[in-house]
Amino acid sequence: MQQQAYEESRLYRLRHSAAHLMAQALTELYPGVKLAIGPPIENGFYYDVESPEPIREEDLPKIEQRMRELANLKQPIVRRVASNRQEARAIILSDCTLGQGEQTAEYKLELLEAVPEGEPISFYEQEAIDKQGRRRYFIDLCRGPHVESTAEVKHFKLMSVAGAYWRGDARNKMLTRLYGTAFETKEELEQYLHRLEEAKRRDHRILGRDLGLFLFSPRVGPGLPLWLPKGTVLREVLSDFLKEEQLRRGYLPVVTPHIASRRLYEKSGHIITFKEKMFPFMEDEEKETFILKPMNCPFHIEIYSSQMRSYRDLPIRLAEFGTVYRYEQSGELAGMLRVRGFTQDDSHLFVRPDQLLDEFKGVVDLMMTVLAKLGLREYRVRLGTRDEASDKYIGHPQNWEDAQTAIEQACRDLGLEYEVSPGDAAFYGPKLDLIVKDALGRDWQMGTVQVDYNLPERFELEYIGEDSKPHRPIMIHRAPFGSLERMIGLLTEHYAGAFPMWMAPVQAVVLPIADRHNEAAHALAEMLRGRGEFGGVRWQFSLPLRVSVDDRRESLNKKIRENQLQKVPVMLILGDRDLENGTVGVRHREHGDLGPKPLAEAVQTLVEELRS
Repeated sequence: MQQQAYEESRLYRLRHSAAHLMAQALTELYPGVKLAIGPPIENGFYYDVESPEPIREEDLPKIEQRMRELANLKQPIVRRVASNRQEARAIILSDCTLGQGEQTAEYKLELLEAVPEGEPISFYEQEAIDKQGRRRYFIDLCRGPHVESTAEVKHFKLMSVAGAYWRGDARNKMLTRLYGTAFETKEELEQYLHRLEEAKRRDHRILGRDLGLFLFSPRVGPGLPLWLPKGTVLREVLSDFLKEEQLRRGYLPVVTPHIASRRLYEKSGHIITFKEKMFPFMEDEEKETFILKPMNCPFHIEIYSSQMRSYRDLPIRLAEFGTVYRYEQSGELAGMLRVRGFTQDDSHLFVRPDQLLDEFKGVVDLMMTVLAKLGLREYRVRLGTRDEASDKYIGHPQNWEDAQTAIEQACRDLGLEYEVSPGDAAFYGPKLDLIVKDALGRDWQMGTVQVDYNLPERFELEYIGEDSKPHRPIMIHRAPFGSLERMIGLLTEHYAGAFPMWMAPVQAVVLPIADRHNEAAHALAEMLRGRGEFGGVRWQFSLPLRVSVDDRRESLNKKIRENQLQKVPVMLILGDRDLENGTVGVRHREHGDLGPKPLAEAVQTLVEELRS
């Protein structure tokens, strides 16, 4: 739902009223509580409060119960408008307003002062009977809108308790934030709660730990992942896939340093537009200042400009899996989805103006090919343009217009519908983002492609044209994955850790039933890795199978159960009968126990699944 449409919807009003209902319950259950602010948000609502006693997660059911009792009173929710600030102040300070009078009004008075002069000062009021049977009013300073009666607030759930600084400023007091959600029907609420449970089950931070993909260490530092062997295999499988695809499309691999002189980023303009995301600068003994690189493009520009280029040389497509570092605030970090050190599948194309459209379309085609291979077939396209009111952008307006025109033409040629998002452009040019929808219907911004006239101008890039005169190339920035970290976080949640066989870190595990079968199990694993033969059968696929042997002295059932939890696609079981008959037991992650199969047939099944 678009933000403007949401704010005009009945659901928005319903959630706003649910926030007031929660605040009313809090004033009864926690005498002396100070209410701050309680708006609807994308998936629910919250209210920030300062409470004289701690409010914990285990307190939510009793708050929710009081909310239901208040809702069942079916009281009208009435809008009142103060005639002036003095009247508004008197309403806020009255004993009946929030239940305790002046001592609880600190934040509401501050909000009143922030209301612009001339704007209506409105309150919303609802009546109730408190636990002692007394009639009282709950009145809250609020712009609205709300539903007409508390009776409409039926299907809600309080979700969590967190901390939040007043007005989002770390210099202010830390308040308690209570989150909840509300829907128009019971079915919608249950579906939402089910999706939340499913999202917890798929949480890449938990799965990443349980499946042995990656970890974070406090001694290493926040936002700096350590890749474990299985995660490294997954990372390399994805990298190799994209590298192979890029080579087929004429990309040239490069490698660049992790630090650079400050002068490089002064020339690019990043030192001005991106400084808040850079780590503190470093100085050597000669007072030269170095920067931990936040992006790769200035390095690729230096490679381009290292020699004279002819119009016949273009397009030049430089590609790198380059690790960059950005100083994200600790509160912004989120597992692999937002880290401080990450590897971009970065590429920069240097093209002539007459090549721009075809090269841009080629990049978009590559991005769609990548998403299809990864099983991410549902996405929408967003064109990020410049916010005319902002001064963060660089470059000539005509260059911006030319770049946007080229992107729009490419979308039309490819038959892509797109939405325009003002203010989402990079500081040097407009961009096209692919917003991927995962298995739970959540949106993720992944691949991006940008047209840039400005950096070639800043660096005075040239090529010699057919007319023997110097001309300025155009740059295209692109990253189909976005970053390996973010893509693997997405794929882990999309597949709930059960990766397709081609990308699974361990594709098969051999389970010997007893110690006497261990030698044969290791021989079978070696054959599947492409080394020799076993039982007269050789591996028939171009790449070795990633296979392990679980020869622990545990029961077969326990080994099966634990490898199921590790989401291994195929288990191959060897026992006495299998060695006598030339068979192997096959258990498939999706299809279950397939029973014993002739070894050659089992191997052929693995080959066909990999080929598919």
